[in-house]
This record gives sequence, C-alpha cells and structure tokens, in this order.
Amino acid sequence: MRRLVAAGIAATVGWRGAWGQKPEGRPSTPPVPEPPSVQPRHVLCFLGKSSNLAPLKAAVSAAVRDFATGFSADEDYSLSEPDKRMPRSFEVNRDRVLPNAWTAADEQAVASHRSVLYVLGPPMDRQDTVKVSMAALQLVGRLIDAGAVAAKGESAGVAHGLDRWRELVRQGAQALQSGDLLAQQRVGRLAFARRPISDKGYLQSVGFHLVGLPEVYVPQSMGSELQAVALMDAVADEMAQRGLAQVLKERRGAHTLASSYEEDDFKFNPYGVVRLPR
Repeated sequence: MRRLVAAGIAATVGWRGAWGQKPEGRPSTPPVPEPPSVQPRHVLCFLGKSSNLAPLKAAVSAAVRDFATGFSADEDYSLSEPDKRMPRSFEVNRDRVLPNAWTAADEQAVASHRSVLYVLGPPMDRQDTVKVSMAALQLVGRLIDAGAVAAKGESAGVAHGLDRWRELVRQGAQALQSGDLLAQQRVGRLAFARRPISDKGYLQSVGFHLVGLPEVYVPQSMGSELQAVALMDAVADEMAQRGLAQVLKERRGAHTLASSYEEDDFKFNPYGVVRLPR
C-alpha cells in the first residue's frame, strides 16, 4: 500500500523496463524461467460524499462477514477529507472502452468527494483469483449502496462510472448464481483489468492476473484501439476455455514472464504476457 500511495495513487505511474537477466548458456537452449512467487491482490479505492467514513467502513465489515473473506479497510491511507489528487487519478484511469462507462455526473462526484477509503484484498493463489475477484466485485456493489460516489480498482488502475459498476455487479451476481466459472472470470476481467495501454509498439492489457490469466499484448499495427481491445478479450476468453498452450499454437503467440512492472508492484502479472505476432 505504501508503494501505491507514494506513487501518486497510480495516476503518474509510468512503464518501467523489462526485468530479468540474459540467460546463460547456448542461445538456442535457454533455461525455462520459473514463475515468480508473487500473489496478486485487489486494492480498491472508494470516494465518499461526506467526511464520515463510518458507513463505508461498516459496509466493508458486513461484506467481510457475509462473503469477502480476507478483505479489510485500510486505516493508514484512508482519509476523512478530500484528496486533491483524485480528479487527476480518476481521469487518467477511467474506462474509455465502453461508451458512457464514465459520465459527467461521475466526474462531478469525484470532484466533490469528501473522503477516501481504501480496501485491501487478500493475496490470491491462482486457483482462487476468480472467486476472490467476484467477492471484490460484490464488495464494490455493497459500498455503492452504502453511499460511495466513485470506485476504482487500483491493482490495474481502472475506474468505471457508477452505472457501469452496477451493471458489472449485476452480471457478476448472475454468473455466480448460475455457477458459470467462465462467465465469472470474464466479468471479473472486464471489471478490474484496464485496456488498452500503449507501450513500445503494442497495445496491452493490465490486470488479467486478477483472474489468473497472462496479459495480452497486441501490435499497434493490427488496427484501432477498439479492435485491439476486442482481440485482447477474445484471446483471454480462448485461454480460459482452451488453455495457454493451445492458444499460443493457434494464434502463433509467444509467452514470456518478462514484465514492465517490478515484482512488488500491484500491476505485476506473475503469469506473464502473451505477445501476438506483428
């Protein structure tokens, strides 16, 4: 949490160079890298309409009792006063994919907020990512009902407007009721991942690790940003349905564990990156 806040609540975090050392030995037979022992976690940011955080904290406590095991309200960085960085942070991270996912009313709500509550999720094993992300989405719904005027997933840096959050919460509840794990994974990805991010000739996703998937990098030469997003989502669905190896074969993609983020960054994906060919 300290790293996140020190970085300006994710508003000014830039891309870092890929990490990792050049493998030793013959270039034709490099050693297979081991996945980093990093567990993703949700960090959620909620803005309140008053300086009294008690209703939002009470909603968090009730959610933890009901379904959000391991989540907790952060006491160190939550604020009972406005944070002047929030308008910039939400503007940088707002959902630009779905039309009307962010409205003038949402912008005004952020500008007039009077408090900030951070909620921390538990570190997630890969097999638990979908379950925990569904709990995180339900938690968003609970806090909106309790009076939050804006919400953002800090782990990937994505903010939806309240109406869009409500729709995602509804879709998540429907997927949970039907027991459709693929639908749960997809809704969790749409809720908490950000796309597209531009870097070094690629349009990229950030946050697929929150549902147990590698990121997808699409060459900018393959089309518009919306076309790239559609392709990212299609590849993510294919990985969920058929597995990484089959998708790499069909798409002629390459999988790497190299990342633009350090391992102690919330955006770091321990499951790696799938790069589609140029």
